[in-house]
Amino acid sequence: MTFAGIYSIVVGVLMIGQWAFFLATGKVPELEHEPLRIRFHLAGEFLTAAALMVGGVGLLAGTGWGLSLYLVATGMLLYTVIVSPGYFAEQRQWPLVGMFAVLLVLALVGLGLVWAGM
Repeated sequence: MTFAGIYSIVVGVLMIGQWAFFLATGKVPELEHEPLRIRFHLAGEFLTAAALMVGGVGLLAGTGWGLSLYLVATGMLLYTVIVSPGYFAEQRQWPLVGMFAVLLVLALVGLGLVWAGM
């Protein structure tokens, strides 16, 4: 469960960091062209990141709610790592598509390890 908890926390922190960087540097053109859609998307991303971080901490601490929140947060992450690469595939940014594939595999490894430890 250690890998899953640490992975969850790290991915949550990186998600917030990535979006903070994109927003601070003006790299979210959708704010101009599709403001409502991107705001809903950002809300989902930040909620996923927060759930991953809190769930990861709870999992590592062995709290009663940690496992449940980790599972929900990982489900949220699985959705985003399956849907989000489409944006980058449209732009032919294959390294970023590959990054999402790696994130998907590692999330599944974490789930497998948690499942095996239950």
